Amino acid sequence: MTTLSNCPCCNGSSFEPYISCKDYTVSQETFQIVSCKTCSFKFTNPRPAEDKIGDYYKSESYISHSNTSQGLISKLYKAVRNYTLKGKLKLISKHSQKGNLLDYGCGIGMFLSVARSSTWNAFGIEPDPGARDFATKENKITRVYPDVKTANENLADVQFNCITLWHVLEHVMDLNETLTWFNKKLNSGGALIIAVPNYTSFDAQTYKEFWAAYDVPRHLYHFDQRTMVELVQKAGFKHIESLPMKFDSFYVSMLSEKYKTGSISYPKAFLTGLRSNLKAKEAKDYSSVIYVFKKP
Repeated sequence: MTTLSNCPCCNGSSFEPYISCKDYTVSQETFQIVSCKTCSFKFTNPRPAEDKIGDYYKSESYISHSNTSQGLISKLYKAVRNYTLKGKLKLISKHSQKGNLLDYGCGIGMFLSVARSSTWNAFGIEPDPGARDFATKENKITRVYPDVKTANENLADVQFNCITLWHVLEHVMDLNETLTWFNKKLNSGGALIIAVPNYTSFDAQTYKEFWAAYDVPRHLYHFDQRTMVELVQKAGFKHIESLPMKFDSFYVSMLSEKYKTGSISYPKAFLTGLRSNLKAKEAKDYSSVIYVFKKP
């Protein structure tokens, strides 16, 4: 395990325990989430070392890295994913001109496949070899790289009009270095679009340590709206708008019910998801939030 001595957001060195959560997906281990006393940023600490973190992704239940349809939750996830892909495409087209698109943490390449069919030039970064192989062979995304270093070697002269991270930033080990690299690789006026869970949502407050979107230790960071915007602005971006991902509250509530009780009460999960979206209307504290940034 690796223990961080400085806050990834403000570099502060004093933390306090926030919540302890269990890894229900792979290891069944318990991990501590701490809160920075200076800026209130939440992060998993200690966390697995970089050469060990891959072990915590070895599960068919990690749906973004697989194309399985086993189980009702997986089937619902895939049905919603097919719908939301169109919305994501519409969003990037609204905020950037067509050209080079990088999907960082592209999984099996579903979004890149849809974008390419709409004449975007598709590039991906995906550390998981199985997901990367599927993206290349099944979705025909030929320019998918395992990490930033390899991408740099192959794309030294390539700049992007848009960079997207769909529930990926919370997984990134080198948080600030990666955001700086995005700034370097984006064209002026280019869009950086980031979707992450929001721990101040109603469903998070309802399920507490059972909230599925804590997803320790794979989720290294846990964002609210303020810390998310502050972090990315610090890397030189301008915040344009924030948008809800309304389906996430239902999906996360289903998983959270399973973690909390051992079985899923679909009516209860649906009700919690619905209440989360209704309560979020005023403060925009949705279960997951899409943040749109631009490089000046």
